[in-house]
Amino acid sequence: MNTTTLRLIKHNDKELQDILSPGSYHRTVAPDGFIVRLAEKASEAKVREQFRLLSHKEAGQLKSNIKLETGKLKGAWVAAAVGGLLLGSYRPGRWKTDAEAHPLTKAGAKIDTGKQSKKTEALIAKEIVLADTQLSIIALVDAPANVKRPQYLAQWAVESGRKYGYLVNVLDEKACKKEGLGALLAVNRGSEDPARFIIMEYKGKGAPKGGPTAIIGKGITFDTGGVSIKPSNNLHLMKSDMGGAAATFGAMEAAARLKLPVHLVGIVPSTDNSVDALSYKPSDVITGHSGKSIEIIDTDAEGRLVMSDGLSYAVKHFKPKTLIDVATLTGSAVRTFGYECGAVMSKDEKLIREFQKAGNACGEKVWPLPVWDEYRSGLDSDVADIKNYSGRPVNGAIDAFKFLETFTHDHPKFIHFDIAGVALKQGPYAKDRQATGFGMRLFVEWLSR
Repeated sequence: MNTTTLRLIKHNDKELQDILSPGSYHRTVAPDGFIVRLAEKASEAKVREQFRLLSHKEAGQLKSNIKLETGKLKGAWVAAAVGGLLLGSYRPGRWKTDAEAHPLTKAGAKIDTGKQSKKTEALIAKEIVLADTQLSIIALVDAPANVKRPQYLAQWAVESGRKYGYLVNVLDEKACKKEGLGALLAVNRGSEDPARFIIMEYKGKGAPKGGPTAIIGKGITFDTGGVSIKPSNNLHLMKSDMGGAAATFGAMEAAARLKLPVHLVGIVPSTDNSVDALSYKPSDVITGHSGKSIEIIDTDAEGRLVMSDGLSYAVKHFKPKTLIDVATLTGSAVRTFGYECGAVMSKDEKLIREFQKAGNACGEKVWPLPVWDEYRSGLDSDVADIKNYSGRPVNGAIDAFKFLETFTHDHPKFIHFDIAGVALKQGPYAKDRQATGFGMRLFVEWLSR
């Protein structure tokens, strides 16, 4: 028999309820398959995670054809189950000589959900796109630093844009100099690979007028800390310092694939932050795209530097209605929220509430930190317009926001996401920490609303 059957039952189904707890599954002997019991009032995110875990843990028992017996379960749960099964097919070991493929990644694999309503079919189709895009950006974040160089990110964007119908323009080192992207180029000085500044634009049919939404994603492909070098403990995880870029790429690709009626711009300033004789140093004063001078206090606060150029460029060239940035930016955000949610900061409280609702709906939660102007004084410099790090062991995530805010040209709808704690997490899917693809679903949910 070449099909695995997954029979979904409600939390209150009397069948097997004595031996099958809510949110769990039971393997059946005949026919070959599983019975899955959903928890009471389970969110779509919880259902997705439940089926992702099943798909991951039971890969050896699954066939490449999976039949979902859904009964009268609501369509959103059915779609989430499909998405979870697909996400569970991910394997980080693509460089292993004995890597085994998940059954759902084999040619001809399919998930049969049976007869569904048109509304449910649409939800399933959307979930397949989101899961496929999320898998792509998870693999991107997990890729090793010797593979994932700035030109690699640029090529990823070019190929995605060509395939799904959105515009991509990549500025090389010469074009970056001409544009005046001085902060990005300063961080890039210690690298063997020239910087790339990646600009993407999608305009869907029926997009509202009044300027696009712009998302700027941090694209640091590896972060040594520069001259202010990081400790060696867990340094290998710094290949994930482009998690913000991945979220931006994912939002662009998903919006185009789903044909959302939005005007969306994505910008990714990309380089690694390495140590070299030419590396920029603490005490240097540089000038970024905005024309403002920046005193370098800590070269490990490089993400906000490249992002400052991205923000300034977006405002100057696109005049966005909403200005968003997303970055794996500070250990402060991790110490504050752990690995449960991302930090969000904005002076627009309505915008924060919109993203909180979107995050709760899709399972990518965010929570705000204060952004009072009193925090700005820590970045005052004696020799430049601003310094890149306060040097104080407090409110680091807020300091980063106040720095970035300086380069938005006083944009009234600027919102910042620090996803350092949620872009890479320990979990049941890998021995070490693994990428999550956090941010893509959050942005798509917000855009869809």
